[in-house]
Parts: sequence; structure tokens; C-alpha cells
Amino acid sequence: MANLETKYLGLTLKNPIIVSSSGLTNSVEKIARVVEAGAGAVVLKSLFEEQINYEINNAIYKGEGFDYPEAVDYIKGYTHDNAVGEYIKLIKDAKAKFDVPVIASINCFSADEWVDFAQQIEAAGADALELNVFMVNTDKNSDPSEYENLYYEVINNVSQVVKIPVSIKLGSYFSNLVSVVNKISVSGAKGVVMFNRFYEPDIDIDKMTITSSDVFSTSADIRRTLRWVAIVSGKIENIDISASTGIHDGEGVIKQILAGAKTVQVCSAVYKNGSSVIADMRSKLESWMDEKGFATIDDFRGKMNYSKIVDPQLYERAQFMKYFSKHE
Repeated sequence: MANLETKYLGLTLKNPIIVSSSGLTNSVEKIARVVEAGAGAVVLKSLFEEQINYEINNAIYKGEGFDYPEAVDYIKGYTHDNAVGEYIKLIKDAKAKFDVPVIASINCFSADEWVDFAQQIEAAGADALELNVFMVNTDKNSDPSEYENLYYEVINNVSQVVKIPVSIKLGSYFSNLVSVVNKISVSGAKGVVMFNRFYEPDIDIDKMTITSSDVFSTSADIRRTLRWVAIVSGKIENIDISASTGIHDGEGVIKQILAGAKTVQVCSAVYKNGSSVIADMRSKLESWMDEKGFATIDDFRGKMNYSKIVDPQLYERAQFMKYFSKHE
């Protein structure tokens, strides 16, 4: 029988399927469902600095002590500490109850908060920390390197104050993703998650208002992730890659590992089909490995990445144009 055990960020996982940061992992009860279904690890729902600040401002502008500076400071401090305290409790409770790695996640925009949250998360016992970073650069006069340097600064600052392994979850909006990941790999991060799935706007043409597009991925969304996992893993060896977005079944899991991913992160598939989809993914992975004669995950990881296939240009856009042009 195939051995599904794998290593990610120096941690040992029973299998490479991780439930990503989401509402699926925001309570012990919900985490229990995905762990019982066979998840190899969980990433807790992100602690958002923006959400904390929203709650602070909401409390203040309801008139609770708004006229008294001391009261405002108290409300700010209480709301902040309460939100962080609840997150710390979730980490401790999850660690006490489950035998899978518990990875915390933070999403901040100020350097001081990244460091403060990270230290508290480590003290609470989290096995690792995922930095959920996304910044939209809308300054037409800025240099792209300035935007990228913010990521390196966050990673460097956090990795210097904690001993637990740190990974960073990225969007795909970079002019040279390979270069960015390469610099990330020497900035203190042990892993990179590709890719983040953020709020994306849509337009209601009848009401002429901005609305949210569908928040869930589809199986077709795996293509972009697959390409970049294959390219990055073929060029950069000193960082673990966790593939995210578009993984909806066991075939998706297998494809990403063949491309070079250490682990995969699932979310939309669980929302759409329930926790049992995790067991289905594990079963498919195990039966496929038995069929192909692979005893361990390492036996086939990266066998089809950019550096291993005969024609690596198949992962490049030029080849897409070449083959697409055959269709009238």
C-alpha cells in the first residue's frame, strides 16, 4: 500500500492535502470535520488586521466613549486584544485536540503588526505560520521593485523574530514570479503558497454597481497554478511549494505533485462537496500510486516539472500560441 506521508516546512504530514485558510478552519468544530475526513494539515482562518481595525472603528463610531480620548484608547485596546486573544485560543485548542500540523495565518498591512502577531502565534504553539500577503499596486509612477520589496521586508521581519517555519501565500500578479520566489527563498521563508484567491470585483450592468464575483474556484482554475508550480519547482530547489486554487479532485492533487508541489491546499472543493471530498482525494492518490508502482510521494514528486520534461517550453505561453493556432 502506498505511503502518503510527506514533508512540508519541515513538518511531517500524513498526506499532502491541506485545508487552506477559510471559514472551514475558523473553529475547533469545523476543523474536526476536515481532520476526520483525512486532511494532512490545516491552515487556520487568517487573522486580518483590517478586520480588527474595522471592529475597533465600528465600536468607536457607535458612540461608545467617542467623546472621551481615554475611552477611545480603551476600546481600541480591548477590541484588538480580544480579537487576537480569540485567535490564540483557537490555536491552543486545535493543538490540544488534533494530531495534524496546525498552521496559523495572518494578513496585515503594517510591519509592526506582522511581527507582533507572529510572536504571539508562536507562543500559542502553532506549528508554522503562513503570511497571507496581497497588495494592489495602483501607482503608475512606482517602480515594480518597490512593490516587491514590501514582500521581502515582511518575510525578513517575521522570520527574524520567530523560530517556527514561515511560508508566504502569493497572488500571481508579478512581472517575474520566478525571480520573486527566488528572492523569497533567501529572505527567510521556508515555503510559498501559489496562489491566493482574493475578492475580485464584477459589475452589475442593471444596477450599475460593483459586486463580488464568484468566490469559489473551479477545476479549470488549476491550469495557471499548475504551470507556475512546474516552472518554479524546476528552477528553485530551496523552498517548499504548496499548490492552491483549482484542486477539486484526486487527479488535481496528483497533477500538482507531479508538477513539483510538496503539498496542495483545498478549499472550494470542500465548500462545494463537503469534507468527504478529502477522503475521495486521498483514495484516488493512493490507488493511482499503487497502479503506477510508486511507494512514496517523493517517488514521483516533480517528475513532470519544468526541469524534468523533454520540452520545458510546453509550460510557456509561446507554445500555447503555437498549438492554439491549429484550431480554426
